[in-house]
Amino acid sequence: MKLLCAALVCSALPMMAAQPFTGTWKVDVSSAKWSGKPTEVELANGTYKCLSCTTPYTVKADGKDQAVTGQPGFDTMSARIIDDNSVEFIQKKAGKIVSQSKYTVSADGATFTSEATAYPASSDKPITATATANRVGKSVAGMHAYSGSWMTDKVQESDNGLLVSYEQTADGLKMTEPSGAHFDAKLDGQEYPVLGVPSADAKVILEQIDANTIEMTNKNRGKIMSTARYTVSPDGRSMTVEGQTSTGVVQKFVRLKQ
Repeated sequence: MKLLCAALVCSALPMMAAQPFTGTWKVDVSSAKWSGKPTEVELANGTYKCLSCTTPYTVKADGKDQAVTGQPGFDTMSARIIDDNSVEFIQKKAGKIVSQSKYTVSADGATFTSEATAYPASSDKPITATATANRVGKSVAGMHAYSGSWMTDKVQESDNGLLVSYEQTADGLKMTEPSGAHFDAKLDGQEYPVLGVPSADAKVILEQIDANTIEMTNKNRGKIMSTARYTVSPDGRSMTVEGQTSTGVVQKFVRLKQ
């Protein structure tokens, strides 16, 4: 019996090694690092501008819903100034709230803390997150404290925003998230739909770099939104993700196998 069990285990090892991505993974938030281009915003004269967004946009900071074009996840947004150091945003898609967030800048203007809640399109469980960011450069005179350039420093997020499951085959990868987002794609460099997300035109492109590395490109409305490499460690217990968004933000973090 022991010899039979040993044979079964040994025969399973090559299969496991050939499918290193299969399993459920959770982001180790302590490992996350950000660099590259900072996020740049402007809040002045009753108007909010996202200058560094893939498609820059402008809305009045009057707390009312306003149409926004070119954004894959929302089509209206409201911006409300709470006080000299705080501002609140609510984004909607087809009349439904997809996210709401509050940003509070420190008294010295050097950092901000954000509190956000996202409402996934395919789940009834919201994702909550808090983050801190550091100012890059100097504050802008005559503008709201939130104006300027910022680089994310730390993020804490609820588990349903940190978990992802993969099922790997010889020529493809299936992905599912607690939010309901999912895809079933081949490792052939072609576009495949990402379902369960606010945008109806989200696509993913996968390419096998080596046995333990896959490059993933996310597109929306024909535009590349991000590209990253996912590398599973030799022992299969961790996955390092290194990538860059279309706005130039570089991120690196580690996922741990559950």
